[in-house]
Amino acid sequence: MKLRFIKVSDVDIKAKATIHKTGKLGFSSNAIDYLQIDENKFIKFAFDDEDKKEDIMYAVITDADDSESFNISKAGNYFYVNTKGLFDNLGFDYTNNKIIYDLVKFDYEGHQIIKMIRRIISNKKKEVRI
Repeated sequence: MKLRFIKVSDVDIKAKATIHKTGKLGFSSNAIDYLQIDENKFIKFAFDDEDKKEDIMYAVITDADDSESFNISKAGNYFYVNTKGLFDNLGFDYTNNKIIYDLVKFDYEGHQIIKMIRRIISNKKKEVRI
């Protein structure tokens, strides 16, 4: 028997990306470190055509600026991608809901892929009757 123990640091990942009310996708500081994001990089988004789940999207960080890549921008210590058009086309209601992606890296055919697992939290406040 050959046991391989799992490190807590490998599974306790707090890398997140949030769609802001402006439609921009902002990365948490943990995500910036985890994905090794910098302002000279680009990101490509994809869906798995064989899996019809709409709550999972995939991404690749790349050096290539082409017709499929979005520019990663920086403002202060904050990194973001202007994804308003993407999320509008997908019909995401990011103005009335907080949409967060949990980010997990894995290898696929020799490339590092980011699995983006979507969570939606309603921004609507409970009605209070006085």
